Amino acid sequence: MNKDEIILMADASGLSWYGMGKDRDKFLHYLEAFANLVAEREREACAKVCKAQDEYGWQQYADAIRARGNT
Repeated sequence: MNKDEIILMADASGLSWYGMGKDRDKFLHYLEAFANLVAEREREACAKVCKAQDEYGWQQYADAIRARGNT
């Protein structure tokens, strides 16, 4: 997720009304950090689902999902 995508999501959710005023750059910094933590948790949850299906050869998908966090 990049900063522009995060700003668009903050606008769509109404969150930007609460943080874009006083110190916009600081707000965006912390919002971006939060979004990255959420994305990492979601990637890990998806990877665990794939890992649970390893008997079907899904380990490669779990590895690919985890690798997305390293790019």
